[in-house]
Amino acid sequence: MRDNSNGVRVLVLTFGRNCAVKSQVARLLHPRRSVLVVAQIVYRVSGRDGDRRVTKTFRNTDEGRQAAAAYRRRLSDVSNRYDVRTRIGGRVATRTFASKKEADAYASTIEVDRLRGVMLDPARGRVTVRELGAEWMASNPAKRDDTRATDEYHLNTHVFSQLGDRRIDSVIQTDVQSLVNHLSLRLAPRTVRRAYGVLRSLCAYAEMTDRIGRSPCRNVKLPPVQPLERSMPMPDDLARIVEAMDDRNRPMVYLGAVLGLRFSEVAALRVGRIDLVNGSVFVNETITRDAQGRPVSAGPKSAASRRTIALPPALRDMLATHLLRRGLSSDDSEALLFVSPEGGPLRYSNWRNRVWVPAREAAELPKLGFHDLRRAMATALVQDRTDLKTTQTRMGHSDPRLTLALYAQAVSEADQAAADSLGSRFMPPARDERAIDAGAEK
Repeated sequence: MRDNSNGVRVLVLTFGRNCAVKSQVARLLHPRRSVLVVAQIVYRVSGRDGDRRVTKTFRNTDEGRQAAAAYRRRLSDVSNRYDVRTRIGGRVATRTFASKKEADAYASTIEVDRLRGVMLDPARGRVTVRELGAEWMASNPAKRDDTRATDEYHLNTHVFSQLGDRRIDSVIQTDVQSLVNHLSLRLAPRTVRRAYGVLRSLCAYAEMTDRIGRSPCRNVKLPPVQPLERSMPMPDDLARIVEAMDDRNRPMVYLGAVLGLRFSEVAALRVGRIDLVNGSVFVNETITRDAQGRPVSAGPKSAASRRTIALPPALRDMLATHLLRRGLSSDDSEALLFVSPEGGPLRYSNWRNRVWVPAREAAELPKLGFHDLRRAMATALVQDRTDLKTTQTRMGHSDPRLTLALYAQAVSEADQAAADSLGSRFMPPARDERAIDAGAEK
């Protein structure tokens, strides 16, 4: 790398006859010079010439540097600036430095980035985190309404309050770590990790759209998360909860425990999705919330969540009774199976406070959540040695590892059976200590 007679930073490359990159680099060559034109450094000398403040630019050549030195001697209160000019996308981008050493270092970086094909336009990074956040949110029309609402909450509440007015190209790793440390002082670890995940996705979007060369969300230390204590309802527990509910809500408990449906899937079940003749339920819709918290219809959580699940006879009869009680028939195929007292879609927060919490307190299960019913089903299937593919399909998971890692839990009876089996395989039979003591006395 060197400066040519016109003050242009150039990279002179020598290729063999069959060099693979020769044709690629040739496309970047200046049409009138057999060199790779990358960046140009220009001197700007400012100072006072009598009563006037004057500025003059000089090329980065021997003649230019000599002329700049002579010009500086004529002025007082002199300051130097160094502009690195780079042609990007048909226009000239300029970045200014206080020292020639910094300008040379930046120009060399530009040369390497251009050769690697990762050249960035500095102007694209001159947007604030807040402005980029709005662009990122609008970039994915397929994002679910509830996910969009959650992301907007974390952006507005946790990210923009610290970094919203910062330019995205000025945010570095220590800024992200400082934000995480600040949030960790007042928020739960899971909330901190969720907010960081939103910022990490935003920075990944900035890197993908060439706003920044590298995401600052790397090697960030996050607060540790303690595993939650999950309740494992037994059949008697479910019977007590159902007994404490009215007839309109009782089938929902078994749809969660027997079919493993999420609450959003239960709330979105329609009459036309229930096949009582063949004994199956087709899941292809959910009820989520929009940015204002209103219930809205949405697609399944994932492609694997769109599934058909077989019904046991007892649950089939319960659903048939529920339809008769509500006066619904096959002609009402688009009617929701479960509705609020006002007749609209169920809101989880309202249903939880009005129906679920009083029922679980009456059943003396204060920590049981509706989603624990889904975990109980996964655990029961694994305990009953149902094949993993069937378990995965009924759960609506795209990856069987998720089924085992997050939902299926070990139960005490299975754990004791495993202990007895391993003990009989690897250990000698247990001795009767009382018989040994009796023999010793004789």
